Formats: sequence, structure tokens, C-alpha cells
Amino acid sequence: MRRLNTHRKPPRVGDQPLFRRLLIGIVLVLVALIIVAPLVIIGVEASAKGWAVYRDTIIHPDTRHAIMLTVLAALVAVPVNTAFGIAAAWAITKFDFWGKRFLLVLIEIPFSVSPIVAGVAYLFVYGLQGIFGPTLDAWDIKILFAIPGIILASMFVTAPFVARELIPLMQAQGRDLEEAATSLGASGWRTFFSVTLPNVKWALLYGVILCNARVMGEFGAVSVVSGNIRGQTNTLPLHIELLYHDYQATGAFASASILATIAVLTIIAKVALERQGAGRVRPQAKPAESNS
Repeated sequence: MRRLNTHRKPPRVGDQPLFRRLLIGIVLVLVALIIVAPLVIIGVEASAKGWAVYRDTIIHPDTRHAIMLTVLAALVAVPVNTAFGIAAAWAITKFDFWGKRFLLVLIEIPFSVSPIVAGVAYLFVYGLQGIFGPTLDAWDIKILFAIPGIILASMFVTAPFVARELIPLMQAQGRDLEEAATSLGASGWRTFFSVTLPNVKWALLYGVILCNARVMGEFGAVSVVSGNIRGQTNTLPLHIELLYHDYQATGAFASASILATIAVLTIIAKVALERQGAGRVRPQAKPAESNS
């Protein structure tokens, strides 16, 4: 008589309803305390003294200058880092050359170095006691404690974002399409604009959005190289800190609401792009209908 196989597969983690509900509950509580609560407090405190105070804070000359300087840094840093990310991803994924892995390591450096450390490093490069400081001072070129230093620091901390989004996707796509286009007589630029760019456009936009959000919210590196001069070299995050230290809590929260709004819009754009394309969300194939 044949013996029945009574072996059962071991239960997976989370199969038990109690454990699953407990895990989901812990995640929801942490999200509420760490993410949702601060955003709600920003909105509540910003409007605590009414719309008039909120409006006066936003239209104050120092606040408007901080907003304009933040936008200016983004307008310069984001296009430059977009071009850098595209060039780096193209070189790394489409060509074989000595030092490719070293280039990947260099691209990752801004993620592993503290922004404050990066700001201090700029002091030793472009400051008066730095490598190029005396030469810049002789030519009356001011980089640190001025707008160029803010832009350079913003470019450093956001350099990897576009490249990090493009490199994995372009590696997965391979080189077959570009090689086919080249064999048919297409030039390098024609191949890029007609073949490569359409296949990575959603990942590119995703990286640009993340890069822009990071520029808008950068604090550490910019605080070191800007000098925190009120109304001159203060970006919006630095302006918020000054308002808070001046015991203008409502003004600080009103200014912070602008960055919070940018963060929410970034999340919405991120979700929209993930749904739209970039190979992240694909519709499930319909089962084939049986012939009756």
C-alpha cells in the first residue's frame, strides 16, 4: 500500500493574519508619526495666525529673494546635471573603456559624502586659503559666499540623480538598437535622439524631478559656502533657519510650507511617471481566448 505524502510546505512570513495586520499597523503608525505628522504641523502652524500673516511672510523681500535664489540654483544645476547624467550613462552603458568602474565610483561620491563635508571641501578649493583662492582674488572673481558657490554646491549634491536613473535602464536595454541604427547609416546624434532618448525618456524625467527637489531642499553644503547673508546669499532652507532662530516660528513654517508643497508635488509627479512608463509598471497580458 502506497503511503500518502503528508509533507507540507513551511509557512511563509506574513501568512498568519495576525502577523500581517500587526506588521501593516506598525508601518502605518511609523508613517503617520515620521512623515504625515510633520507635514500636517507645517500646514497648521503656517496658517495659525491667519492668511494675512502668511501672505506678508511670503511677499517679504527677504523671503522673495530666498525663493528667487533657490529657483536660480535649480535653473542652473538641474540642466547641467541632466546633461552630465545623460553623458555619463551613455558612456558607461554603450562603450567599453579603461576606468569605467572608477567612473561609476566617482558618480556615487556625492551620495556617500556628507553635504557639509562637501561644503568645507569647496572652502579649501575656492576660499582665500584654498588652492585657487589667491588667483580668484587677484582677478576679483568671487565664488564662495556668493551665488556661484551656491550653484556649485547644489550641482555637487545632485550630480548622481539623473545618471543613477538612466544607467540601470540603459544597461538592461543593451546596445542592440544603437548598433542596428549605426549599421543602417545613422549618425551618433541621430541614433541618440531617435533610438536611445525615446527609450529612456520616462526615467530621464524621473531623475530630473528628483534632482530638482534635491536642489530646492539642499541645506548642508549651501550653508557652508553661502555665508548665510540675509537677503543676499540665503536660499529658502537657510531663510527658514534664520526665521526660526529669530523666534519667528509662524514665518518659518510659512516658508517651510513652500518646500513641503514642492515635496508633495514631487511625490505626485514620481507616481505619475512610474505609472506612465520607464518600464516600472507594465499592464498584465490578457489570457488568450480559447476557440470555441
